[in-house]
Amino acid sequence: MQIAGVVARAVKRRLSWETVGVALSLLIIAAACFALFKLLRGVDIGKFTDAVYATPPHAIVVAGLLVSASYFFLTFYDFFALRTIGQRHIPYRVAALTGFMSYTIGHNLGATVFTGGVVRYRIYRSWGLTVIDVAKVAFVTGLTFWLGNAVLLGIGIAYAPDIAGSINQLPSWVNRTIALAALVAIALYLLWLLPYPRIIGRNGWTLTLPSARLTLLQIGIGITDLSLAALAMYALISVHAPVDLAQAVIAFVFSTLLGFLSHAPGSLGVFDAAMLIALPQVEKEQLLAALVIFRCLYFIVPFCIAIILFGLRELSMSAKP
Repeated sequence: MQIAGVVARAVKRRLSWETVGVALSLLIIAAACFALFKLLRGVDIGKFTDAVYATPPHAIVVAGLLVSASYFFLTFYDFFALRTIGQRHIPYRVAALTGFMSYTIGHNLGATVFTGGVVRYRIYRSWGLTVIDVAKVAFVTGLTFWLGNAVLLGIGIAYAPDIAGSINQLPSWVNRTIALAALVAIALYLLWLLPYPRIIGRNGWTLTLPSARLTLLQIGIGITDLSLAALAMYALISVHAPVDLAQAVIAFVFSTLLGFLSHAPGSLGVFDAAMLIALPQVEKEQLLAALVIFRCLYFIVPFCIAIILFGLRELSMSAKP
């Protein structure tokens, strides 16, 4: 009876957190859809198509190169995570392809933890990893993403809190306080890691966190990945309207994080609405043109490549005796 009670409480607690997560995602999506509906009223389709065709080819090429560089750094998420959990026998090429496919497929389909996790498990199990190992990889890659983005966004909002205020409608001093608090929390986390290896987990599920020095590398990977993607977006916007680089980067990072929190497929609607709100000085038609081209470069093309690679890999595995 005691065991049954413990299990029941654990399940109830887990369901409660999952319910909160789902409710938060639905709330973000609903708010974004409402905002997008209001923002898109009065958009001139003719002006939008003109803006798409008016985008210089060199801007698209530069954005494409920056997106490629962003995905290159993204491949180090899994490579770093595998070394962190002690799975050093898996070569970079496998970690890179797995990271690329799991992120791209997971983020485009939504519910990234599940969809990306399935892709990872399908590949890593042939290298001897268990479900627990794959869960650890997912945890460390998530930590890389959130630490890098928290530092980048924290610095950006502390520098220009009014940009975040245009999205979340909070006063500048509140946004700056939150940003500084986040940076202090990360600094304290690094200090906590300094004395000796920190182990988290329980009931047989344990993970040794990266050292303070490796955590700085982890943060650097996350910052570089997102900064390159933000620069790609800036390259597409700046050819249509003069936009401050810092404003564009902060708007992009904030919008990206909202998109991830929503778990919407490809952050569709959420990312776009946040960008439109954050950059009101850019004509809607021009910004929409930049967003559509960016989506092609960052979401659609990589997704098609990832699906083809994953399909070929599954076919080759099924053909083996």
